[in-house]
Amino acid sequence: MCGIVGAIADRDVVPVLIEGLKRLEYRGYDSAGIAVVDAGKAPDRQVRRVRRTGRVSEMESAAQGEHFAATLGIGHTRWATHGGVTEANAHPHISHGVALVHNGIIENHEAQREKLAALGYRFESQTDTEVIAHLIHHHLAAGSDLLIALQKTVKELTGAYALAVVSRAEPERLVCARMGCPLLVGLGEGENFVASDVSAIIQATRQVIFLEEGDTVDISRTSVAIYDADDARVEREVHVSDVSLASLELGPYRHFMQKEIHEQPRAIADTIEAAIDAGGFPASLFGQRADEVLRGIEGVQILACGTSYYAGMTARYWIEAISGLPCSVEIASEYRYRAAYANPRHLIVTISQSGETLDTMEALKYAKSLGHLHTLSICNVPESAIPRASELVCYTRAGAEIGVASTKAFTTQLAALFQLAVVLGKLHGKIEAQAEAQYLEELRHLPGSVQHALNLEPQIAAWAERFAGKENALFLGRGLSYPIALEGALKLKEISYIHAEAYPAGELKHGPLALVDDTIPVVFIAPNDRLLEKVKSNMQEVRARGGELFVFADHDSNFSESAGVHVIRTPRHTGVLSPVVHTIPVQLLAYHTALARGTDVDKPRNLAKSVTVE
Repeated sequence: MCGIVGAIADRDVVPVLIEGLKRLEYRGYDSAGIAVVDAGKAPDRQVRRVRRTGRVSEMESAAQGEHFAATLGIGHTRWATHGGVTEANAHPHISHGVALVHNGIIENHEAQREKLAALGYRFESQTDTEVIAHLIHHHLAAGSDLLIALQKTVKELTGAYALAVVSRAEPERLVCARMGCPLLVGLGEGENFVASDVSAIIQATRQVIFLEEGDTVDISRTSVAIYDADDARVEREVHVSDVSLASLELGPYRHFMQKEIHEQPRAIADTIEAAIDAGGFPASLFGQRADEVLRGIEGVQILACGTSYYAGMTARYWIEAISGLPCSVEIASEYRYRAAYANPRHLIVTISQSGETLDTMEALKYAKSLGHLHTLSICNVPESAIPRASELVCYTRAGAEIGVASTKAFTTQLAALFQLAVVLGKLHGKIEAQAEAQYLEELRHLPGSVQHALNLEPQIAAWAERFAGKENALFLGRGLSYPIALEGALKLKEISYIHAEAYPAGELKHGPLALVDDTIPVVFIAPNDRLLEKVKSNMQEVRARGGELFVFADHDSNFSESAGVHVIRTPRHTGVLSPVVHTIPVQLLAYHTALARGTDVDKPRNLAKSVTVE
């Protein structure tokens, strides 16, 4: 973990590597480094390396101070897994002129370390990655060339990896491998690139090849040769990335999270555009075979992690209420390790912003191994691993999301899942044309309702000043609002580092009420729905114990502010889509609280954007 970039060209690639690493900063990291192969002749040619803990800018200054320049190099931003945050543990790692960078986790590294130590190799780090460097050198020393050494090495590894490797002995070559972690090749004119994310190389090329599981690749300035897991030469499709440079720039905003919060009306409009244009909810929103597949299912099982899991929890209410089909939601990392019951006529739905979330990908594989026949991916990144492994796909069209704390990816997931619920309701005879038209009208107004919620930002920023000095908070909601309470608590934890918990409001008296006193703010998500009176009773329970209430309500909710009760109202009740609209205030509350506390909003400590390890 967490970001890889590499380049081979006729020009100096050091600026390309550093710019690429800066564009990967959003993924989260704690150290950064680059390694380049000098242009000198053997035996004087060397691999030069610079590494620093902290920000890419610190490593960049060191590289400039040492006058780094080369036509071949690799770079990495690390998020610590094995070993602490130290320069010795930072990537790239080097073994006798072989340098590599690695995303993922090698599960059998301890056995390999013992074997290599017995062969005389010395270890300078605590990482699993250094094992790979020594293994490659071991095979090189036995007579293999760099590609074959890599291919032999990966066959000895158990775990997940994306690897980019250079050697002082072969200065015209960059070799790579992929298993379980994303890696792509960028194609240029007289130059080629490799990266874990297209954003790292978008300044140089839009022509990309997404590597498949088990692929190795041999890259020169003018050629790219790809080999499958059996080391047979294969061709992979070339894609033209639609990621724009503008989406990777801040523009007038202070942080990417703020920018992405404000991009939500547009992102939601793009996600629902096909349904609006169709004047309804055709099954084709989810793929060419969706009508046939979705008519035949008897239930839905959703697998996801983190924020995407909360989107799935919300979808369960919609799917069961609108389609009448049973729906279960499970954390992917738990599902993949239990003896799960499999009904082949249940649709497996995986949700992932990146499409590369390892636990979700492995849960999908496990579901298939149990006999599940039909799978659907809700994802934001075209051609990523999970959509490619799924029978049906719906892309959320949120655009590049840079902030580690997900915002627009979450609300567009909700929009996609709502459409799925209505499609299932149609196909299974639970809703008539009039109901479909009403759902479409509510969906049509959703971007505008979200914009109205964004207009509450000044009021929410004032609340955030009160939250900034707190160390604990409670978020409460009922029904459709409970997952939004969970999402609000998660956002506050992620970027402000305030400990926050979320509960169904009806569970207060079953334990959480013991936490309430006059030092803990309690946030209620309280739309004007059939549970509103129940929520009001829960509020009284909190006030009776001295808790200070912060209520996100609808315009027509009958609330009045008083001592210890603060109310912000969204402009109008948005019915079944209220979870989407009420997400906006909790995002803004977390953002402005983090600002007030002075934390790093876009790069919160200890977190990574794309979780490609367990």
